Amino acid sequence: MLSFGLLGCGRIGQIHGRNVLAHPQARLVAVADAMPQSAESFAAATGCEARPADAILTAGDIDAVIIGTPTDTHAELIEAAAAAGKAVFCEKPVDIDSQRIREALARIGDAPLMIGFNRRFDPHFGSLKARIDNGDIGNVELVTILSRDPGPPPVSYIRSSGGLFRDMMIHDFDMARFLLGEEIADVHAVGSCLVDSAVGEAGDVDTAAVLLKTATGKIAQISNSRRATYGYDQRIEVHGSKGLLKAENVPQTTVVLANQAGVTADPVQNFFLERYGEAYRRELAYFIDAVTGGRKLSPSGMDGLKAGLLADAATKSHTTGRSVSLDEFA
Repeated sequence: MLSFGLLGCGRIGQIHGRNVLAHPQARLVAVADAMPQSAESFAAATGCEARPADAILTAGDIDAVIIGTPTDTHAELIEAAAAAGKAVFCEKPVDIDSQRIREALARIGDAPLMIGFNRRFDPHFGSLKARIDNGDIGNVELVTILSRDPGPPPVSYIRSSGGLFRDMMIHDFDMARFLLGEEIADVHAVGSCLVDSAVGEAGDVDTAAVLLKTATGKIAQISNSRRATYGYDQRIEVHGSKGLLKAENVPQTTVVLANQAGVTADPVQNFFLERYGEAYRRELAYFIDAVTGGRKLSPSGMDGLKAGLLADAATKSHTTGRSVSLDEFA
């Protein structure tokens, strides 16, 4: 039985907290939040304790810590939890500053750390990856990732997020590495503000495309938008030497109407809470199984750093208008 402490009782923290409660080999001991009322409310709803964050980090009755706090607190909390001997699950990104990520990883050494790139655990994308590894399409040549939100987040969030490349597209950078099976050498990014002028005024873009290329010539292309009028658009296509694999959007139901007017289907699922609910459950189950079994965790802190470096390269490419080599961030 793995005993958890939860830091951060917002939307993502509550997802992880409830998944701990539902797992037969885990228990949620205590929760903390910068707003004590949020911690007390979630503790009351789940039957655990509300404690200060420092008390959770040093508690003898807690084996593992989930970090679902704002991004600018992640690195410090990772360091503190690792120093206290806790296994750590931290939501992405580790930090918006890659140098700060490097520092945190150096300080914690081999302490168990997993980064919340939950899309690796999505059953659709996971099946696609397994079939790549099985050789179904031969050698991977071209990966296409489409990731579009139904609408932009509040501008207050945009200002502290680190920007679309570091906040939204970082999931796609990790997925590109995961599917290509090679490290990316060069990045070319373009971005615009087409959805909401307030996003541009806050210094960010809401529409972007990125081309990634490995040293052997494999290519990935990523398309992001903060607006998709038809729902939460999450698709992947992988082209290889022997064929093609695709993972399509998941509709709200599989019901299709066909008549003389045409063929219609239900809209796709509306947002990440629905689309990736199973992925969140699977990633936590994997974390529990790996920690209790003493196995290495993945995605690791180094995966978090490499995705962050790709975000840095994309940001620089968008700003300078040129392709950027990852060697510039070595």
